[in-house]
Amino acid sequence: MQHLDHLKNLVIMASADGSLSESEIALLVDRCSEMGLHEAHLGKAVAYALSDHASLRLPTEKSEQIAMLTDLVRIMAADGKLSEVEKRLFALAAAKMGIERKELDDLIDKLVGKPAT
Repeated sequence: MQHLDHLKNLVIMASADGSLSESEIALLVDRCSEMGLHEAHLGKAVAYALSDHASLRLPTEKSEQIAMLTDLVRIMAADGKLSEVEKRLFALAAAKMGIERKELDDLIDKLVGKPAT
């Protein structure tokens, strides 16, 4: 999966609740830099996410799927609020990638610091 597609997915999730908070923007800027992308790429990702034809492009490789879900959880939590639309979008992405419920629960527990069961 290309980094720009990954970034677009993050912006789609960040804007799913109808707004982009400062903390979401800061996380997007950080991820953009970590992926070796420039601010112009972030601008393209925002424009795409706000367009009528925005849609998630999901990875097919397992490691990329886990990385995508990890970033989606982080962007969902960045503003301190989990909206229903964000939760539904996350659940849909996980289901379309064929991620099992237990694996998803373990990933979320790991991200929030809970010990694995």
